[in-house]
Amino acid sequence: MAHTLPDLPYAHDALAPHIDARTMEIHHGKHHATYLANMLKALEGKPELEDPIEKIVGKAGELGGPVRNNAGGFLNHNIYWTCMAADGGGDPAGALGEAVAAEFGSADSLREQLTAAGLARFGSGFVWLILKDGKLKVVSTPNQDNPLMDVVPAEAQGIPLLGIDVWEHAYYLNYQNRRPDYLKAFWEIVNWNSVGERYESAKSAAG
Repeated sequence: MAHTLPDLPYAHDALAPHIDARTMEIHHGKHHATYLANMLKALEGKPELEDPIEKIVGKAGELGGPVRNNAGGFLNHNIYWTCMAADGGGDPAGALGEAVAAEFGSADSLREQLTAAGLARFGSGFVWLILKDGKLKVVSTPNQDNPLMDVVPAEAQGIPLLGIDVWEHAYYLNYQNRRPDYLKAFWEIVNWNSVGERYESAKSAAG
């Protein structure tokens, strides 16, 4: 399997003013690209290089720290870009909307929980909405860990549906150290359609 840097699903300036074009250029073209390059280097000569990225990430404990950090960073950003859209915002609909209402009471409550998790994450990491044992759950992971990894705590393991990058490089040019402002802006561009597609695919795969 050839692992390549995916194109952004929109122009660099499409998410402005919530996320500026320069941040997107650096974040995608430098940070994301470097995670991919370092992952390929760490897996050079290993049969796992031919595996899907989700399978590689799932064996992070076995494959070691460089793969954990860089394969995690590669997959996390693959997900993160699709969680945003220029015409995003609003509330989740369809099957995902029903599940959110059942599990959290409302979309507002889910946003509050994800925001709180993002603010509580000390240093760098990601905040996730995952599917775990058939139910939605909010978790966070440090650095470039992913809920699919065998090395994250059991309570944070699951299928990632929505990922929010809370590393400072995701927002510093626009917001400096104001992570609350970045998280507030994220809800104006969240792509619930993409999250909903992941949710329905995960439910279908689980039977």
